[in-house]
Amino acid sequence: MIVDSENPVVVDLSNGLRLLYVGRRNDAVEFFGVAIDAGSRDDPDDGYGLAHFVEHTIFKGTGRRKSWHIINRMESCGGELNAYTTKETTTVYSVFPSGNLGRAVDLIGDLVTNSRFPDRELDKERDVVADEISSYLDIPAEAVYDDFEDLLFAGSALGHNILGSEAALAHFDSSECRKFVGRLYTLRNMVAFYSGPASVSKVVKLVERSFSGLAEGEACNSRAVPPILPAFCETRQLSIHQSHTIVGSRVCDMFSDNRLPLALLVNLLGGPGMNSLLNVEMREKRGLVYSVDASATLMSDCGVFAIYYGCDAEDASRCRRIVDDVIGRLVETPLTDRRFSAIQRQYIGQMIVSAENRENTLLAMSRAVLYGRKVEPLDRIVERIEALSPEDLRQAAGMIAPDRLSTLTFC
Repeated sequence: MIVDSENPVVVDLSNGLRLLYVGRRNDAVEFFGVAIDAGSRDDPDDGYGLAHFVEHTIFKGTGRRKSWHIINRMESCGGELNAYTTKETTTVYSVFPSGNLGRAVDLIGDLVTNSRFPDRELDKERDVVADEISSYLDIPAEAVYDDFEDLLFAGSALGHNILGSEAALAHFDSSECRKFVGRLYTLRNMVAFYSGPASVSKVVKLVERSFSGLAEGEACNSRAVPPILPAFCETRQLSIHQSHTIVGSRVCDMFSDNRLPLALLVNLLGGPGMNSLLNVEMREKRGLVYSVDASATLMSDCGVFAIYYGCDAEDASRCRRIVDDVIGRLVETPLTDRRFSAIQRQYIGQMIVSAENRENTLLAMSRAVLYGRKVEPLDRIVERIEALSPEDLRQAAGMIAPDRLSTLTFC
């Protein structure tokens, strides 16, 4: 028997769909949505950007609702309806005042089960997505990330922009959108998630009813692991005032034992704190950059580590040498126990604060469940971080040793 609990619970529904349930007895806000194993790496070879376009146009009409009714359904009760696409996942969800769960489940079930993609609405949304592509290209600090990944994963399904191109966008039609949804928006390729005061039994009943029209589908996506390519160093002249650089490499996937040491390392190098190593060396000591940060994006079969910094063009090479020096020291010499303990304490504190953002925490948990990872309570994750050693962090640094790093600079 399943009991309501604030700890995450995964329920296998009778129709094959999985439900991530987080009970929050006294909350005045509820969350409901679906995470779908369908992202830009599943775009057809001649249709880059299709997953993202489908995410935009799934709101444009179903067999039961027109576009206006979809937009108004959750907003009329003070809620929000949201969606986003990543390299691997499409997520559709709603945040709403408690008491409107039935409305949210019925709407999202209708969207993923019965969207029609009317051509008239697609033509209007095409212009919106084209503007999104153009505005993105106007921000080099963002564009450099995707161009870096295009080079890192060149020749694979991960090696193209999530937004696609305006040329491909012009050819997307209703039939192609429905074909994409029919292939990937299936019960076994999807996880529903909920957080709020409703009981498990109530959520299960509503979800089974509203998602009954979905096909069972395959248990998982069939994807090829991208090959590991030689490191590269490339500069692109864009005639812009400030240079923008990404330094990074391939790293482990989301299932790896190195996941937590890597997260600790990323936070040490370029996390949100002003005392991150790269911020101290590049900004505080030398005044070379306005901002520098580090990130790791872990996917189902590989991951990306990236350091970003913006600086004057003449300082770009010097900044790269500083990156190499900082990481090289971490590879060669383990931190002292005292220094490592301070790093653990800082990262755990940041995790505890971040966990208060229920929306982001729930979205992260739903993605973990989608790819078969166990969702652990925060206290268990804290225990695992506390069990790490300086040697664990040194080995994680080995994944991003200077000779493995690639560089892309816009200037």
